[in-house]
Amino acid sequence: MDNIKIGTRASKLAVWQAKQVQTLLQKINISSSIIKIKSRGDKDLSKPVYELGVTGVFTKEIDLALLNNEIDIAVHSLKDVPTKLPLGVIQGAVLQRGSELDVIIPSNTLKSKENTIATGSLRRKAQWLNRFKTDNIVEIRGNVQTRLKKLKENNWNGTIMAKAGLERLEILPEDYQELNWMIPAPAQGAISVQNLTINPSITKMLKQINHVETEICTNIERSFLNKLEGGCTAPIGAYAKIANKSIVFRGVLLSAEGKEKIEINEVEKLENIQGLGERFAKKIISLGGDKILNSLKG
Repeated sequence: MDNIKIGTRASKLAVWQAKQVQTLLQKINISSSIIKIKSRGDKDLSKPVYELGVTGVFTKEIDLALLNNEIDIAVHSLKDVPTKLPLGVIQGAVLQRGSELDVIIPSNTLKSKENTIATGSLRRKAQWLNRFKTDNIVEIRGNVQTRLKKLKENNWNGTIMAKAGLERLEILPEDYQELNWMIPAPAQGAISVQNLTINPSITKMLKQINHVETEICTNIERSFLNKLEGGCTAPIGAYAKIANKSIVFRGVLLSAEGKEKIEINEVEKLENIQGLGERFAKKIISLGGDKILNSLKG
């Protein structure tokens, strides 16, 4: 196959992810080049992601380049990808997942109460405030390096970030703390590769670099998200893993300020995974999730 054009955002982390795909393609004797594309989510750093008003703020421009045949495949952080893909686009592969965890990077000592914590994520904000009711949340946007820089420049007590990105760029500070209690964004830590349905040869090629276990788990998390109508506008967390031939799942839905929370912990046999994410979402709804979702719409 000729030189495959890989489309990606221009941030260091996005390019790192594209290079991972490039390396895997190299192993199956496919040459490729990386095309950097600026996304709307990168251009508008003044607003939190959930206020930008479109799904796929980090993926839209790259998807357009794919649909216009300017690139052959698109590489995204899977947690940024809308649960409904554009018509004609499929997920050709998902790479083996990195850490799914959120971490807090303290800038100075975290106090027993009334900390100021920076995050641009509705999910992180709601879960943090649910646990630490007297803390204050401030908005922060930008790539990984920008957010670490802003943390140093401001009088905040800490910022919450995905561990995977910091590890991939080898800039995870020594004083980080893992937030094992915080349920991650659906598909956090996973890298998605997309292509057009009309290119079966590329679909076949990408199948060779797909990590099946990650694909199964992230599919469950994303169908859970899809059923709860979550995009960037609802505080929803989901994490699935495979253990002892079973799916172990944690899911959460919260109100915007974290006052209300519905969390589930489920174990289901692997052979019963058909429609599993949707079933878990229905359980959240039946436990009062519909009321939270309606309040969020309001």
